[in-house]
Amino acid sequence: MTRLSGWGRTPVAECRVKTARNARDVAEALSEGPMIARGNGRSYGDPALSRGLTLSMAGLDRMLSFDAETGTLVAEAGVLLADIIATFLPRGWFPAVTPGTKFVTLGGAIAADVHGKNHHRDGSFRSCVEWVEVVEDGGAPRRIDRHADPERFDTICGAMGLTGVILRAAIRLRPVESAWIMQETIAAESIDAAIDIFEDNLDAPYLVAWIDCIGHPPRLGRSILMMGRHARAAELPPRRRRAPFDTPRRLPLRVPFNLPGFVLNAANLRLFNALHYEMGRRKAGVSLIDWDRYFYPLDSIADWNRIYGRAGFHQFQCALPLDTARAALSQMLDDISEAGTGSFLSVLKRFGKGEGRYSFPFEGYTLALDFPAGAHSDALIERLDRITLDHGGRFYLAKDARLSAETFHAADPRFAALRDLRRANGWADRFTSLQSERLGL
Repeated sequence: MTRLSGWGRTPVAECRVKTARNARDVAEALSEGPMIARGNGRSYGDPALSRGLTLSMAGLDRMLSFDAETGTLVAEAGVLLADIIATFLPRGWFPAVTPGTKFVTLGGAIAADVHGKNHHRDGSFRSCVEWVEVVEDGGAPRRIDRHADPERFDTICGAMGLTGVILRAAIRLRPVESAWIMQETIAAESIDAAIDIFEDNLDAPYLVAWIDCIGHPPRLGRSILMMGRHARAAELPPRRRRAPFDTPRRLPLRVPFNLPGFVLNAANLRLFNALHYEMGRRKAGVSLIDWDRYFYPLDSIADWNRIYGRAGFHQFQCALPLDTARAALSQMLDDISEAGTGSFLSVLKRFGKGEGRYSFPFEGYTLALDFPAGAHSDALIERLDRITLDHGGRFYLAKDARLSAETFHAADPRFAALRDLRRANGWADRFTSLQSERLGL
């Protein structure tokens, strides 16, 4: 038995773990009873933990073919986005959609249907997936093409591994001329101002904002917005233009131990947020930034989840409809500020139209917040749950570790259909996670 958790480090479970290296290993694992596939453990809660078998896909880490005409890569489910970038960015290709960490597996990105800073224009990860090969039972793998079998394809993307084990996939990469991002930084003095800036800049390829979640009116929700686009080679300074895919190495940093709880007190949080906002405000304008710092700022700090201490942390992430987002976000920020339990990592993004049957995004805004695990934070997050429900929002399964089945299904009745589909196809007996049990899926 192995003690495992998600990236939030809570809950921790004793799991029986095996590693798959081919389709036969997956089929044999299915013969042993209920199981769930696990990628690199970057989902925050318990979707990749099972009371039965937790099947590590780390052994399926090969890139199999690449079509330079179309940018189509065929790779196994355990390949990391980091490996894809390291291999193909020097050749002029970059993931079409990427979440905020490059240390996720291809299979995990599909299972969670992850999204990035460009959802308002390009959609979620499913938009760049051409086909997925899954193991549904003890038989041969089945290839599901997005065009030939769109209904089955939709039961894979966003279903958190509960409808089959993803074995390999074909994805389209994006052609780029350099490894640099042309970033425009804008300071917004309130959440209303931030939303106005988002809405005025929906033509920007990438949009994201950091929010000071512990301020007070009239500065409630003051933000630093970062718009970006891939820089063309001709836009680079002459010394960069000669090698447009070379970027400075980031010095590796590491959080060496669990930080004590007092580090995250309200006074330190207010000081950090004030300094972060002021630094962002002073950097306002257009600048050139390398791809790693723009897309993956936290990846440069190994084990950054230790910042929240031994007890771990919960990430709250909701999606809010366009017509209610302003009111909901203002109410959430009011409650967070009053509670004095803010978040260092508070991120706001604009979603475009939703596509997948079980995918998290729909048109509106998504807010992601990290809170240290504990009774005080739990009470606050439950208030945020209620605000989300009251304003027609939903929750992100890849970040969830604590939702009740009642709250989840009230927010997202689509998953009742997934529960019925799992039972009808026998998937409920083969694929189970601690999260699926907790949420009644």
